[in-house]
Amino acid sequence: LFETGAGGSAPKHVQQFIEENHLRWDSLGEFLALAVSLEHLAQRENNKKAQTLAKSLHEANSKFLKLNKSPSRKVGEIDNRGSHFYLAMFWAESLAEQNEDKELQSTFKDFFNALKENEKQIMDELNQVQGKSINLEGYYHPSDSIVEKAMRPSTILNDLISKLEN
Repeated sequence: LFETGAGGSAPKHVQQFIEENHLRWDSLGEFLALAVSLEHLAQRENNKKAQTLAKSLHEANSKFLKLNKSPSRKVGEIDNRGSHFYLAMFWAESLAEQNEDKELQSTFKDFFNALKENEKQIMDELNQVQGKSINLEGYYHPSDSIVEKAMRPSTILNDLISKLEN
C-alpha cells in the first residue's frame, strides 16, 4: 500500500557497503511511509495509540529533514545506521514530549534521555567501523549473523534497545 521503491542505485550502495562498510542508502522514503501507514491504521481502526505514534513520527521526520541527518556518500560520515539512530532519537523525543498517551510518554522518556546523553559515543561507534571491507558471505543471501553484526555495531545503542524491549 505504501511502496517506496528501490530504484537502480541499490547495487552501488551494496558495493560500497561491502568495500567500505559504509551504507549510504537513504531510508527517508521508508520513514515517511511508516508514518502514513500508522496514520492509515489509526484512522481505519480508530486506534489512538497508532495516531500518537504517527503524529510523533511525522514530527521526528520533520526534525530529521531540518537537521539533515540523511546518509553521506563519504566514509567516516553518517550512513544509514546513523540516520536510523537519529530517527529513533527524534521519534523517542517526540513520544516523550507528547501528552496524548501517558504510557508511550513514560516508555520513551528515559529511552530518549539515554539516547541524547550517549549520542556522541553512539555515533562514534557507528562511524568507527567504516573504512574496511566486509565479507557478507553472499550477495543475494548474505549471512544473517554477519549482516546483523555489521548493521548494529554500537554496543551502547544495542544495550539501550535491549532495555527498552524488556
